[in-house]
Amino acid sequence: MTQEPAPPTTTCYRHPDRETGRRCTRCGRFACPECLRDASVGSHCVDCVKAAAPTPRQRVSGITRNENMLATKIIVGITVVAFIVIGLRDGNFNGAGRTAADLELYGPLVHNGEWWRIFTVSLVHIGFLHLFFNMLLLWVIGQLLEPGAGPVRVGVLYVVSVAAGSAAALLVQPHIPSAGASGGVFGVAAAATLVMQRQGTRFWDTGFGPLLVLNLILGFFDKHISISAHIGGAIGGLLAAEAMLQARKIGRPQLGLAGASVVGVAAVVLALAVAH
Repeated sequence: MTQEPAPPTTTCYRHPDRETGRRCTRCGRFACPECLRDASVGSHCVDCVKAAAPTPRQRVSGITRNENMLATKIIVGITVVAFIVIGLRDGNFNGAGRTAADLELYGPLVHNGEWWRIFTVSLVHIGFLHLFFNMLLLWVIGQLLEPGAGPVRVGVLYVVSVAAGSAAALLVQPHIPSAGASGGVFGVAAAATLVMQRQGTRFWDTGFGPLLVLNLILGFFDKHISISAHIGGAIGGLLAAEAMLQARKIGRPQLGLAGASVVGVAAVVLALAVAH
């Protein structure tokens, strides 16, 4: 009576010292339990799981489809229309004129009761290039952020960031007029960066990293574009976004809007306190 030969010993492709009888149902390689992940059909090895995972760019682009971006479109539309109206009334599109002066941020006038300048500063831009980079960046960020956050949260983030940017500009240079939506744009960008980072996407993979740097550099070429507003807006956007994320984490998303509103109110109070 002949004895059947024993089947060959199989080992894990990643751990040769571990015997196993299981295979990856995708590539067919033998793998130990530690190197297998449950799938809808069978199990996949860790390398197949990694190869099938979307890249950061794919994760970013995958959430931008079929979304109307209501808040982003409204903000861009209002800003562009305001730029045209201000330019036509003042006879130039360089932010130089009576209408632009009535809306830009200037500490002594805010101190004298013209509190609306904290927000209307976002409607005044120093030329087409200034407007173009701000709105392009806001549009790109809106594609990434608004599908998941929704129009209400994006709108709140933008307004809060504008107020925070104005507060920082007044804190650093209250006697120098400043203009632009950069505070709001940088705040929304900071919020989007925080959200995407929590999802595992690096800053430079979001697609708006280079645009953000270019927009920041642009601020060094005109004294009416406040670098401090960029930084203040980013801080305000981060704080507001963190409040929203923590509220969503505990299942109370409405508290996130309340927390973001507190950040906005604090920014307005600070702006009024330092505007003199």
